[in-house]
Amino acid sequence: MEEIVEIKQTEKKRGKKRKLFLKIFGGIFAALVLFMGIVFVIHVISNGMEKKKIESYGQYVQVDGKNMNVSIQGHGEQTIVLLPGQGTPSPVLDFKLLIDQLTPDYKVVTIEPLGYGLSDRTDKERTSENIVREIHEAVEQLGLDRYILMGHSIAGLYSASYVKDYPGEVIAFIGIDSSVPNQPGMDVKLPLKSMQFLQTSGLMRFLKNVSADPYKSMDYDEHTIEQMNLISNQVSSNATLMNELKNLGSNFKNAEKLTYPRDLPMLLFVQSNNTANPNWIPLHEEQIKQSDQGKMIPMEGSHYLHHTKYKEIAAEFKAYMKSVQLK
Repeated sequence: MEEIVEIKQTEKKRGKKRKLFLKIFGGIFAALVLFMGIVFVIHVISNGMEKKKIESYGQYVQVDGKNMNVSIQGHGEQTIVLLPGQGTPSPVLDFKLLIDQLTPDYKVVTIEPLGYGLSDRTDKERTSENIVREIHEAVEQLGLDRYILMGHSIAGLYSASYVKDYPGEVIAFIGIDSSVPNQPGMDVKLPLKSMQFLQTSGLMRFLKNVSADPYKSMDYDEHTIEQMNLISNQVSSNATLMNELKNLGSNFKNAEKLTYPRDLPMLLFVQSNNTANPNWIPLHEEQIKQSDQGKMIPMEGSHYLHHTKYKEIAAEFKAYMKSVQLK
């Protein structure tokens, strides 16, 4: 009899603990739902308000029935066509510090590919072929037929295809920690749905608001920083950029044997402290051997070398261009 009473008391205690646990869990879940709801509503309202604060820059050219934004600055005899790294929210503003150093001597044409900056988005697959063709269509409409191709990060991959498809137009390639077509590890499956959820739910905005702004420690003026953040909130993780990431592995796979022409001058600025990829310098050393006039300059800094090393990049680039023979 006593054993039965003890069992009942034990079951009663377990029932109370279970109910308490369910109440706590329910409370946490309700609080999480409320938090997510508030974050989402703030995100939607902020997006609408911020969109009106974004200031136009550059000019539009029609590419494949879409508006592609380009910026033309400087009046030098030679032209630089400047291409961004993958996912750069506002290429024109992101490159501003470097552009300001280059424009006294060169005409600088900065391209914002479809899905980037103030350009329209597109439903077309973000294969290297489509991206390169669209960039060339913009360049062609601007009447450019001889120019220096300068690009950051993924632009190194697209530039290799670009030079192959449009030989004779590019007179030199300048890479800013640019991708190498045969670099390993580019077939990794990225959490694209999670990335999009972070953006569309407003969680990315929340995380940015509670984190330190990385631009604050750089030489950008306050207005440019504000505009870059406004555009980032509108552009980051849009469907066009996500499709580009989806095609990343196949784009590298299809280009792994691509090389630059031997007679094309090539200058590569390469991050020297890339701990994530210890072969980063050797990969670029091998690539630079493809050019009879190739030169590699290691630089300590982040992947976005042009954020902090823009003066050095501009000075080294100008000196290099004076020393090479152009075809």
